[in-house]
Amino acid sequence: MSDSVSDLIDRLHDEADQDRPAAETPDIGIVMGSDSDLETMMTGGKRRGAYDAFVDDLGFAEQTDYEDAPDERFTFETYVTSAHRTPDLMTAYAETAEDRGLEVLIAGAGGKSADLPNMTASIAYPLPVIGVPVQEKSVDSVIGMPTGAPLVAVDAGKSFNAALSAAQILARQHDDVRDRLVEYHEGLRDGVGAVSRELHDEGTPAFREREQ
Repeated sequence: MSDSVSDLIDRLHDEADQDRPAAETPDIGIVMGSDSDLETMMTGGKRRGAYDAFVDDLGFAEQTDYEDAPDERFTFETYVTSAHRTPDLMTAYAETAEDRGLEVLIAGAGGKSADLPNMTASIAYPLPVIGVPVQEKSVDSVIGMPTGAPLVAVDAGKSFNAALSAAQILARQHDDVRDRLVEYHEGLRDGVGAVSRELHDEGTPAFREREQ
């Protein structure tokens, strides 16, 4: 029987050797320590996640086949690479990320020993890594990088913001991504203005009743 982890490691190294055009490779990699982190890291939790930001708001697509890119120009991929249970897979992913065409990584982990973001950042350096503490108790572990080994991090559970930050990094080289970010922000601005007008014009009781 083949080892699924070994198979994945071989796949990553094979993809790194292909030297495919940047437009055909994932731009952003999302890794998490366990599939139990998926709800927070991607979508469906108490707040919207990275998947929602990329697909619904920025027009990215998830790339599931490295050799068959979707029609959308900007894409992301998703893996589970546990720092404690599969350190070899985590290492292979981080080591090959740049050669596979990735421009920025988002790494999320939970628990008090949330080491995946830190270790991924150390191995993938100088590729930028954005850490997501999946739980409040994970914050200190995620942000506790020593001087000289940087990791950018968002607040606990806010993978949506991590996705926006990753897109901001891409936007420095891709005007299309910048335009999408500006459009998203303008939508937020317009939304606040609309709510403010409705609250004022309808009055608090009527507004609250309608929103319930």
